Amino acid sequence: MGHDELAREVLERVRRALPPGESFSLHEPTFEGREREFLARCIDTGWVSTAGRYVDEFEARLSELTGAAYAVATVNGTAALHVCLRLAGVGPGDEVIVPALSFVATANAVAYCGAVPHFADASEETLGLDPQRLAAHLAIAAGRRGGELVNLATGRTLRAVVPMHTFGHPADLDALAAACREFGLPLIEDAAESLGSLYRGAHTGTRGLLGALSFNGNKIVTTGGGGAVLTGSRELAAAARHLTTTARTAAGWEFVHDEVGYNYRMPNVNAALGLAQLERLPQLVERKRALAARYRGAFEGCAAARVFEPPGYSESNHWLTAVLLETDDMAARDAVLKALNDAGIGARPAWRLMHRLPMYRECPRMELSVAERLERKIVNLPSSAHLAP
Repeated sequence: MGHDELAREVLERVRRALPPGESFSLHEPTFEGREREFLARCIDTGWVSTAGRYVDEFEARLSELTGAAYAVATVNGTAALHVCLRLAGVGPGDEVIVPALSFVATANAVAYCGAVPHFADASEETLGLDPQRLAAHLAIAAGRRGGELVNLATGRTLRAVVPMHTFGHPADLDALAAACREFGLPLIEDAAESLGSLYRGAHTGTRGLLGALSFNGNKIVTTGGGGAVLTGSRELAAAARHLTTTARTAAGWEFVHDEVGYNYRMPNVNAALGLAQLERLPQLVERKRALAARYRGAFEGCAAARVFEPPGYSESNHWLTAVLLETDDMAARDAVLKALNDAGIGARPAWRLMHRLPMYRECPRMELSVAERLERKIVNLPSSAHLAP
């Protein structure tokens, strides 16, 4: 099948799934609940910054929804992941294993710590970090020196593993946790895209030492800009609160800070918006799963592409619905993207792989054949909740 024929075939299938309309963005927020009411209350009281009742209520609701013992709200998901890494002991000169197939924030949070991303390959089953290939890589590339696991090629300490739940689909957390135990590395979940997703009945972001969520404007639930640290540890939660409030100590009216902290706490006005959004999370997840089912139906019997479907042990929020082209020709992928966008359908590729970005080209990495193949095959389709019937 030629590129033009492939593009026409995919375009026709996508149109079958979408409602009538002239243009469709990749992902738009949906405001149908009490957002205006909560924002008005917040403005009327004057409590719009980081102190205010809605921040506490938002954190309590997040804990309830995810099953995490503690949730600490932050200004964005990258800040949340940065704090997770700091709390896990990541520091200058360390290496942190992250997926090559991820949004740049995963690698950037590592760089903020003065550490170096170490890129790992993806799984075709989950689109997330491949645990078997990771374990095989570490068995060859890593060794013990002075009680620490180090990269034998660079001499740097390997400090943590950070899987990312790609497009909301849970990575294989049991197998990843087993690999982490085998090599003595903490597991930190980048759950930025997976609010509402379950792995074997447990919410993503709660299986590792720490997890990070995002509530950016394009996420399933938004606070405009925001994130959260999830953890089961009271001590780590307290440290996260301290670190994200500029490490200010209790000293009455004096400004006393006991370490370099960050102005990372979520403002009350953002939490008010998020609290109203969280009330409707089950309905939003249901709609997005229904939209994914419509796409699957539209692509049934298609020889050119298939809709990605996560393994049966997970329940994805289907933040983004992706089709995988049967060819792994980048020119074919780009022809499909052009045809869709020319037709007003805001499709996007997966992210450019991290090791291809100029600031990360020299970082250590394992063999990345699966991620490189997926990069040439993935097309993300409009996935806003309002597109479902």
